[in-house]
Amino acid sequence: MGKYIILGIIVVLVIGFFSLVPMGLWISAVASGVKVGVIHLIGMRLRRVRPAYIVMPMIKATKAGLKLTANQLEAHYLAGGNVDSVVNALIAAERAGMSLNFEQASAIDLAGRDVFKAVTMSVTPKVIETPSISAVAKDGIELLVKARITVRTNIERLIGGAGEETIIARVGEGIVTTVGSSNNHATVLENPDDISKVVLSKGLDSGTAFEILSLDIADIDIGRNVGANLQSLQAEADNKIAQARAEERRAMAVALEQEMRAAVVAAEAEIPKAMAEALRSGSLGVMDYYRMQNIQADTDMKKGIGTGVTTFAENKKQGE
Repeated sequence: MGKYIILGIIVVLVIGFFSLVPMGLWISAVASGVKVGVIHLIGMRLRRVRPAYIVMPMIKATKAGLKLTANQLEAHYLAGGNVDSVVNALIAAERAGMSLNFEQASAIDLAGRDVFKAVTMSVTPKVIETPSISAVAKDGIELLVKARITVRTNIERLIGGAGEETIIARVGEGIVTTVGSSNNHATVLENPDDISKVVLSKGLDSGTAFEILSLDIADIDIGRNVGANLQSLQAEADNKIAQARAEERRAMAVALEQEMRAAVVAAEAEIPKAMAEALRSGSLGVMDYYRMQNIQADTDMKKGIGTGVTTFAENKKQGE
């Protein structure tokens, strides 16, 4: 009975040992010349570090001739870095003859940059194509410009340097400034390389993580006649202002006419009062009043006859 208990304890110990020590990984490391002790592997397990994430990059680095220690890779892993990406970047930099050590690569990786991609871009430049950039020359013609920017990574400025968006924004600003300073859009169409020369002379890659190698104008299209549109809008606005002023003058004239009519009506209303006062005071006799009434009636009759003749003539003319 005691033998079975001892045998069971041994089996449990063996299972526990193999659960803590990845023997297959340890054998691969030993066969590749990587010095990783069993105790170190157990320590990785206890520190909640996956041994494969440390040992496999170490094997890769050793085969590439890089001298890295397990402690370096484990410290970078515990800091939240991508060990495999850092090792790939170091191998690519060593093959390209670039000066890049583990501290630089790990710092770039912890800064949130893709260090392997950065090294690749430093070896093989990348072409960034800008969207259509709208710029207006002095003659009012809009030009839609597309540019291709060839850049490569500047490892020294990668930490803290601005990204591709800044490069595109600065190039766009340079294109707008250059086209805007041209007197005629035809000059820009004839010499698009002038844009590249002016923009590149401004040192647009300063403070960025890239170095601009070349700037090529890929396409220039003619857009709207902005100057004509602005003149049309200005003319329309002036027309509305003139109409508003004319309407204001008309309204003032109508108001003045109404005031004058009101004054005439008020004056006519005073006539009967004046006549009554004149009759009372004796300044106007009764016969004088009757003669004035006859004259007024005769005047009204003549007006009526004249209006009737005119109306008859107009109706006859329409009938013909």
